[in-house]
Amino acid sequence: MEQTPAHDRPNPDLLDAMPKAATVVEVGCSRGALALAYKQRNPYTRYIGIEIDADYATTAQQHCDEVRFGNIEDLIQSDAIKDLSQADCWVFGDTLEHLQDPWQVLRSTHELLSPNGCVCACIPNMQHWSIQLRLNTGRIEYADSGLLDRTHLRWFTRVTINQLFTNSGFEIAYVKPRIFPNAHTEQALNIVGQVAKQIGHDPQQAIQDALPLQYVIKAFRKPASSATAEQP
Repeated sequence: MEQTPAHDRPNPDLLDAMPKAATVVEVGCSRGALALAYKQRNPYTRYIGIEIDADYATTAQQHCDEVRFGNIEDLIQSDAIKDLSQADCWVFGDTLEHLQDPWQVLRSTHELLSPNGCVCACIPNMQHWSIQLRLNTGRIEYADSGLLDRTHLRWFTRVTINQLFTNSGFEIAYVKPRIFPNAHTEQALNIVGQVAKQIGHDPQQAIQDALPLQYVIKAFRKPASSATAEQP
């Protein structure tokens, strides 16, 4: 299956969440747009990209100090990235939802991070009002990109994003909802609130959770002994 089309503009919210670090590893670096923007701010950082698409990986080499080609899940299982231990920041920009087992990948990342290291991620919100309305019309049709990207294997909401990180040994320190204007938002949120009230759920919480298209997360590792192996 072809990968999601590359974006040559970096995610500004994810970029702002990333700390100044000695070593950064970006999983799913695509053509290196985020690497380029980050290196402009932090030229002395060692920036390593991991990319599953060979053509994207070749282009990303222009902006990363090094690019590893392959599927992150295969690379972890084969111990091919053990030399990346003690990296200060791992980045998953719209990547975790493409993995078969993002819980295991995050647990492995926990072991590779430096003691004060962090993970920065951007994850689509499947509680977005557009998905809720599509469900009511039966129009869950895959696309080349977006919330219904045909290469997505996992879907997350605010609640399950929190579970994903806490069950993988992390404490979330920062969450930024990414909200984009749409002419139908107000009408759709009124419907979401009404449905939530009818089923006994807090309508304001339901509306708040239906607004973000994505969440940007920054999480720090907890001691390894506190990580759990739980998984939905």
